[in-house]
Amino acid sequence: MKKNIWMFLLFILIGLLTGALVSRWLQAVPGLDFLTKSYPITWSPAADLLILSYDLTIKLDVSLISIIGLIASIWLYRKM
Repeated sequence: MKKNIWMFLLFILIGLLTGALVSRWLQAVPGLDFLTKSYPITWSPAADLLILSYDLTIKLDVSLISIIGLIASIWLYRKM
């Protein structure tokens, strides 16, 4: 299989989503609070150019398990 940037981005997205799902499933376990606590990262550029205006908000909730999923997806991509 040919490696390219789109496949790499797909692996990263799947790794982050998998980590987020595992983090959500493990929130009920009281001893794993340090793994499942998420920290929001928000970026919201906006502009009003008289004839065109836009407002975009991108929000990421990053937890330790989602970072582990990201690292695992990069490792799997390199092994491919």
